[in-house]
Amino acid sequence: MGKKGKKEKKGRGAEKTAAKMEKKVSKRSRKEEEDLEALIAHFQTLDAKKTQVVETPCPPPSPRLNASLSAHPEKDELILFGGEYFNGQKAVVVPQGGGQVWIFGGEFASPDGEQFYHYKDLWVLHLATRTWEQVRSPGGPSGRSGHRMVAWKRQLILFGGFHESTRDYIYYNDVYAFNLDTFTWSKLSPSGTGPTPRSGCQMTVTPQGSIVIYGGYSKQRVKKDVDRGTQHADMFLLKSEEGGEGRWTWTRINPSGAKPSPRSGFSVAVAPNHQTLLFGGVCDEEEEESLQGDFLNDLYFYDAAKNRWFAGQLKGPKLEKRKRRRGKKVEPEGADKQESGGASTQAPLEVVREVVAEDGTVVTIKQVLPAPSPAGRPQSDEEDGPDEAESPTIEPSPRSNAMLAVKHGRLYLYGGMFEAGDRQVTLSDLYCLDLHKMEEWTALVEMDPETQEWLEETDSEEDSDAVEGAEGRGEDEEDEDSGEDSGEEGGEQHHPLVRPGEQFADYLPRTEQYWVQLARDAAGPGAQEKSVLRAAHATASAFFDDLA
Repeated sequence: MGKKGKKEKKGRGAEKTAAKMEKKVSKRSRKEEEDLEALIAHFQTLDAKKTQVVETPCPPPSPRLNASLSAHPEKDELILFGGEYFNGQKAVVVPQGGGQVWIFGGEFASPDGEQFYHYKDLWVLHLATRTWEQVRSPGGPSGRSGHRMVAWKRQLILFGGFHESTRDYIYYNDVYAFNLDTFTWSKLSPSGTGPTPRSGCQMTVTPQGSIVIYGGYSKQRVKKDVDRGTQHADMFLLKSEEGGEGRWTWTRINPSGAKPSPRSGFSVAVAPNHQTLLFGGVCDEEEEESLQGDFLNDLYFYDAAKNRWFAGQLKGPKLEKRKRRRGKKVEPEGADKQESGGASTQAPLEVVREVVAEDGTVVTIKQVLPAPSPAGRPQSDEEDGPDEAESPTIEPSPRSNAMLAVKHGRLYLYGGMFEAGDRQVTLSDLYCLDLHKMEEWTALVEMDPETQEWLEETDSEEDSDAVEGAEGRGEDEEDEDSGEDSGEEGGEQHHPLVRPGEQFADYLPRTEQYWVQLARDAAGPGAQEKSVLRAAHATASAFFDDLA
């Protein structure tokens, strides 16, 4: 009895110790959130003074993901807002009063990516006057990010999203409507079984006036400190009931055709024929201790009228041109008079297959394949190599969380991210695809390799350089890391340089992670994040002013 009582008492003591530790961590987390909220309050005070948008020429935007890219409803312009580097906002364009961009909520993360603040404010950018206006209306959604919002008739319809803190997270599947005439929020309660809570889904309005929800991502805790993510691949239709003011219905639908593979982080736009366009994303293979992602750059179209998916395949003119050039190389004398037989043997092969879907629908799949080389003459490396080098296939690299917009029948794709091992690369390239021709991608802005910064690798490289310098192996470094100058001139040479014509407002977001790491190393492990951030911004500003 006595031993058993001692064991129980010892067990209760361990539980009390664990509870005390958890209480300490919770108290520290709340303190950190309070510091972050104070920082946000400071930002909001600054924002209140900056309602006028000043338009100035500038270099291309810095690398980012999870931004909003929208087509101006009246001008030949694309509008890029917000985003995230390294480690969100959702905008809806409304064609009224010269054009408006509506933005709700979003997320601000601390530089170390450990703390999050979720906004619940509503803003409108008046494109005609280039002014921001905050619209204050009670009864709206709670603070969140990863939600989706579309313009439906004279309302904004918002669905889903998530909220995350240092202690917990929650995903939503609620639906809200904001009336653009009365400027009032209302929470909708659709009948029927709707989507499970999720963020990052596809949300588009069909030509018939319904709203489609597809896919998305959510995670749930399976045991302590272990979460499991779910990449949703289901589709739902949210429909307003005729004659019923504010009455909506959920219906699950099962489209036919060539469906996208399950994924998250895909990008969505609306094509000129009212089809929904889906690009890229990442398919995560998640285990308890590891997470590996397969990044994608494929293209799909969803036709709501036919309730069918189509794989977006580029046509073959580019392939035919390459083969004609090969013919000219082999037979320069007869370049102007190609024999019909030769042309036919070098034409691409079109394979047509018919597949019967689950609901009995017959789906026709067309695939263009390169033709084999002419019999008796295998294609040599000398024949293929120069042509391949002269005209390589141009297409966006596989990525997730890119920004899409359609203007004048052209699809524009900007930025996003992909992972290489433990390294996350944030992109800033811009591509264009003519959706009417569907021939080939055009690269408008190439990715600048100098913008692909990664602090961990940079630090290790600097450390290795310092070791080599100490051992006398630096040949042309001109005492970069040696002697008494290592703390001054040598250190400054590693700072991110200011680009020509770059303003500090653009320089800081691009290089903030570097300066935060520098300030954190100088302050030591016990420094508060708020103080580290303040010191980082001050150091960056001083360095920028010295070079300006």
